[in-house]
Amino acid sequence: MNANPDDLLVLLAVSRSAKFTTAAQALGLNHTTVSRRIAALEKALGGRVLSRAAGGWELTALGAEAVRVAEQVEWALRTLEQPGRTPDPITGVVRMTATDGFSAYIAAPAVARLRRDHPGLSVEIVTVTRRALQQRSGLDIEVVVGEPQVHRAEASRLGEYMLGMYASRNYLAEYGTPATVEELTAHSLVYFVDSMLQVDDLDAPRRLVPAMRDGLSSTNVFVHVEATRAGAGIGFLPCFAADLHADLVRLLPGEFAELLPYWMVLRPDSMRRPAVAAVVQALREQTAAHREALLGRPAGSSVVPGSSVAP
Repeated sequence: MNANPDDLLVLLAVSRSAKFTTAAQALGLNHTTVSRRIAALEKALGGRVLSRAAGGWELTALGAEAVRVAEQVEWALRTLEQPGRTPDPITGVVRMTATDGFSAYIAAPAVARLRRDHPGLSVEIVTVTRRALQQRSGLDIEVVVGEPQVHRAEASRLGEYMLGMYASRNYLAEYGTPATVEELTAHSLVYFVDSMLQVDDLDAPRRLVPAMRDGLSSTNVFVHVEATRAGAGIGFLPCFAADLHADLVRLLPGEFAELLPYWMVLRPDSMRRPAVAAVVQALREQTAAHREALLGRPAGSSVVPGSSVAP
């Protein structure tokens, strides 16, 4: 492979961000220089290393081969920069998307713990509730709700979490506590904006109580929690978020105990990077460690979700 090592490192930066502009910023270059370096590399290798994709650039088969060599160059340079010491392979930027709740309660503390031992690691988390992407240029990890249907990607089940109906104690004191599903229809629902909800698995309240009218809707689960606490209506909330607040009461757990899976989606080449593999492992460990809370069983509680007694 007759290629300039500097051009290989430029390709490596582009492969990690999927954008020339982001790679240019990381390298201290301008967009034009990055484009020229990629063109020079393609000329040296005799083929395309990048192809256009939704949201950025994707590696071709030749590009993936070149990136593997670039990673070896990067490792060699780090070794030279730290003579006598083995450089930490868990470094660089890892980019992921996940839902609001997972990002805050699982991903954030998992990454914080990991960075104590690997300060050269940087993780970018974009919070979004959607289906898994078919094109994930520049994205290393996706965490989605429900089993994804993806191509050219690796998907694995990460864990489960429970959702239930909740209301604030003040709200119930003012408007009464619904004892049946029918009585819920007299109350307003706090939940996702129906027209913007992309995940079919999250349609439970409108499927189970179709006559319940929307009160306050938002694309953000933290808005759901705080609106419910403020008395905007009855919220359909993740138990792991709602159970943190003593002023929220779970209602009708026998009828409303929606168990949903978290799935993790990775690009086929992502796990080759030690930093990505480390973040994936940290997410798995954090999810497993908080299994009881995710299932709506707070520490010390013997209540099983779906029973007649709220946790």
